[in-house]
Amino acid sequence: DEVLSDEIKEEDNVLVLHEHNFARALSEHQLLLVEFYAPWCGHCQQLAPAYTRAATELRNESSPARLGRVDAMAQTALANEFNITSYPTLKLFRNGNRTHPLPYTGLMDTRGIVRWMQRRAGPSATLLHDTDTANAFASSEDLVVIGFFKPLPRQFDERQTNFPVDPEKGLDTDELTRLLRVHSLRLGTEVNTPCPHPPPPPQTSNQIFGAKIPHHMLLFLNKSSSEQLSLQDGFKAAAGTFRGEVLFVVVDVNGYGADVLSFFGMTPADAPTLRLVKMENNRKYQMEQDSFSDTAIRTFIQAVLDGKVKPHLLSAEPPEDWDTRPVKVLVGKTFEQVAFDETKNVFVKFYAPWCSHCQAMAPAWEELGERYKDHEDIVIAEMDATANELDNITIHGFPTLHYFPAGPGRKMVEYKSTRDVETFSKFLEKG
Repeated sequence: DEVLSDEIKEEDNVLVLHEHNFARALSEHQLLLVEFYAPWCGHCQQLAPAYTRAATELRNESSPARLGRVDAMAQTALANEFNITSYPTLKLFRNGNRTHPLPYTGLMDTRGIVRWMQRRAGPSATLLHDTDTANAFASSEDLVVIGFFKPLPRQFDERQTNFPVDPEKGLDTDELTRLLRVHSLRLGTEVNTPCPHPPPPPQTSNQIFGAKIPHHMLLFLNKSSSEQLSLQDGFKAAAGTFRGEVLFVVVDVNGYGADVLSFFGMTPADAPTLRLVKMENNRKYQMEQDSFSDTAIRTFIQAVLDGKVKPHLLSAEPPEDWDTRPVKVLVGKTFEQVAFDETKNVFVKFYAPWCSHCQAMAPAWEELGERYKDHEDIVIAEMDATANELDNITIHGFPTLHYFPAGPGRKMVEYKSTRDVETFSKFLEKG
């Protein structure tokens, strides 16, 4: 039923917001963090308990900061107004300002949300009156910044990093922010995720991706093996050379890092091994022969940065009946010969097995395959883009549809129209 009232209801201390009460919520709350979510989104469902706990903590301490949420699927006007294109998206509204909300930049867990909001509710900087206060502050967190901008104390790696400020140019806040992101992570940060039972381990996945470092070097090892555990020494020794350009990450293949393995087409038995990833396009690089000395690791990374190493492309094995089905099943090894066959018009669906949009579209794609299975010059195909990678095509979302017309020139057209059988057919008939 359409809601016309501006009444603001709460669920577990989270404000339930929609287009009729949004303005009222902004006027009544000085600091309002709003989560725009989609009911089907797995990341939103995973965040929900932590978000509720954070809302309760802030409410219990009588903080001026409140949390709200908007169902972006139902409240399309709000989603369009605030340019919501992915889920969950969190935005902070200050003092009723509706035109310039701030993006949430903290960790996606209860402690991260509470601390992020507390900092915005209180003063942005704390005045340190004496050395005792300064020393206590320096020891209070893993990473702190002291306002004369010389020391950057933290509890790991080198004790401090200097950030000189040019007296004439003044403080470059972008450069300082980048320095903080780079130095907020340990040399050889380990991948982990929050544990459902307290106390949770430090969550690093958000920090790893939030650091915005263009390359990630990963050491996969089994931490229960003392022999493999010792490989961290050479790995961490190489890390300092590339600080800010390459982030060094340790992945325990039998621990929290196990979920990372499928992205690389690996199993725990492949450890110990090394991989480098370019974050802009997810290209992965593998040493021809794993060598875990700091010298070998530095040499390999520099070769990748210099463009002297070809990416390692994943490819599954083609099913025996891949070319006898109405929808041809492509893999990395067979893609070139099919998609760029100059005598065929090839329409390819790139999908992920876990993608709900792909699953919803699957019957239409199968029907399309049946419709054109007897057309000699039209091929309907699909490829699991999580298990197969291509040299010059990067898939950013699922499903992605590309059309490869017959003829010379290796042409490719991205399909962006309605995803139903009749519209697909019209597209194909137009050539």
